[in-house]
Amino acid sequence: MAHNKTFRPVAILGGSRTPFTKSFTHYSRTSNRELLTATLKDLVAKTNLQGELLGDVSLGAVMKNASDWNLARESVLSSGLDPHTPGYDVQRACGTGLETAAQIALKIAAGQIESGIAGGTDTNSDIAGVLPHEFSWIMMEAQKEPSLMARLKKFSELKPQYLKPRFPNVQEPRTGHSMGEHCEMMVKDWRITREAQDELAYHSHINAARAYEEGFYKDLVFDFKGLSKDSFVRGDTSIEKLAKLKPAFDFTGTGTLTAGNSTPLSDGASAVLLGSEDFAKKKGLPILAYLVDADYAAVDFVKGEGLLMAPTRAVAQLLRRNNLKLQDFDFYEIHEAFAGQVLCTLKAWESEEYCRTQLGESKALGSIDRSKMNVKGGSLALGHPFAATGGRILASLSKMLAQKGSGRGLISICTAGGMGVAAIVERP
Repeated sequence: MAHNKTFRPVAILGGSRTPFTKSFTHYSRTSNRELLTATLKDLVAKTNLQGELLGDVSLGAVMKNASDWNLARESVLSSGLDPHTPGYDVQRACGTGLETAAQIALKIAAGQIESGIAGGTDTNSDIAGVLPHEFSWIMMEAQKEPSLMARLKKFSELKPQYLKPRFPNVQEPRTGHSMGEHCEMMVKDWRITREAQDELAYHSHINAARAYEEGFYKDLVFDFKGLSKDSFVRGDTSIEKLAKLKPAFDFTGTGTLTAGNSTPLSDGASAVLLGSEDFAKKKGLPILAYLVDADYAAVDFVKGEGLLMAPTRAVAQLLRRNNLKLQDFDFYEIHEAFAGQVLCTLKAWESEEYCRTQLGESKALGSIDRSKMNVKGGSLALGHPFAATGGRILASLSKMLAQKGSGRGLISICTAGGMGVAAIVERP
């Protein structure tokens, strides 16, 4: 490794994504590879990179089938890029899309590559059921038997339950609770009301609907399988309509998370093109913004820390390293896994005790200007295909900064497993 190397700026040069849609509807029987390949093709076409050899492509998915083991490389081979372009898979739960961008950015910054694509995909509509291990074990042992009778004897050990497929689910293995159930615990701990959650969800939909009306997403979202926009956006929703929905996770009478203030199961894919300034100039691509830094954190949710509170740590570490305050941003893109999660995060940053004991700060990070948060809609309105959310946010935020002409944006994403990913995006 070279010593005393100067890190280069990393430019964000474009982004594409499919419309996000409700699982088991428009994209039924559509694979992760098909979603990602279509997204890469659109990004390659709009940036005029057909036949181009890129430094690397980092892509990921959370809900993967066994056939997806080399998902990134297989998608690259059908993307229109030079087939000599490498690709590799990444998985950091809901932070996958932002993680891939951070990894490609580090390679560009270090001078290892000049350009790369980052992104992710997820579909719950094409998940293959897997037979239990006991079935596989017996079948493999049977193959080793020297005679037909010995094999038949081994087959006799099969039980009916070994023939029942198992499907992945969004549940924490260490606690047995779903993410929604964990968030219910968090909103109770932080005393977040149902009304506050519904209000945040309402603004997410209104902002998303307005963004579509203004044409903001026209060059970010491409037509795919009969859809031209995200199918979740409800510009006609209201606080009153949201208030009528029943709890979705806690049915004891104290639950406040509903289908309206929680992200739905979603399918979709996104990708972002990153490059050095020299690459952008050579290819005649306008620089939208720069990916400045990223950080990662985790919490011990098994011992009582809120499962989705890790972004508070990631953001605090990011601010400290970059000598910034929480208020030093023009836009805040805080992933809305649940309205309650966002509100717990905001309240934690405002708590001097939490910031001192959990984040190692001398005082509270403080409040943000909520009018600057998720101004083009958030995951509650747009959808949340797990690994595709990071690319969706990064591309949208970069365009917002380009339209403004200058500024700084903060990204915060919570993930399963009690982790968080955060990033800073700037346009000087």
